[in-house]
Amino acid sequence: MAILRGADLVIERGQVHVLMGPNGAGKSTLAGVLLGHPTYQVAQGRILLDGEDVTAWPTDTRAKAGMFLAFQYPEAISGVSVTQFLRRAVAARRGEDTSVLEVRLALQEWMDRLGMDPSFAERHLNQGFSGGERKRNEILQMALLEPRVAVLDETDSGLDIDALGVVGRGVQTVRAQHPEMAALVVTHYQRLLQYLSPDRVHLLVDGRVVAEGGPERAAEGERTANDQWRP
Repeated sequence: MAILRGADLVIERGQVHVLMGPNGAGKSTLAGVLLGHPTYQVAQGRILLDGEDVTAWPTDTRAKAGMFLAFQYPEAISGVSVTQFLRRAVAARRGEDTSVLEVRLALQEWMDRLGMDPSFAERHLNQGFSGGERKRNEILQMALLEPRVAVLDETDSGLDIDALGVVGRGVQTVRAQHPEMAALVVTHYQRLLQYLSPDRVHLLVDGRVVAEGGPERAAEGERTANDQWRP
């Protein structure tokens, strides 16, 4: 069964695009497809990264090339610390081994910028983390991996207003340090967008982009979450 039937997006370097729409529209499916989730098969169309066709690339190859996905529900990994995980991830992204000291220094710098407790680095990945901590950990990963394009799949899901502010300001901070990073933000609501100043908003309904425009489209997009908007 075809889930996506018309999702034609072009995101330039440094731009932030937002994808909105009701439940079941295919937003998270598109996020998974972009990073090569094995559940999905691309029957038509292509995925291009700086003009290079990556449609057939496995997920790890896309990640090494600079594609990043922040999950809606990040998994916990017992026995692997945040530092250990990020050392492996950074080494894979760079294509060379990375010392523990280098990763620790980068972690400390970014945790300071993101207002995170230093003890966070020694905790097991997402083990016992609150929803807000898991999302902040995704932003921390994004900061260290320096992706060319980041896909944020409902990063604001389940966050209270304080945690939302921390995550939103964290994304701002990462973008300020990596201004060429492109981002696709998947969300139901406008509340995260006050921190991001999107260049373009796309409305996805029944697997198709049915409307798009500037930030003013966000209010319209939020109504789609309640099935109040139709093309």
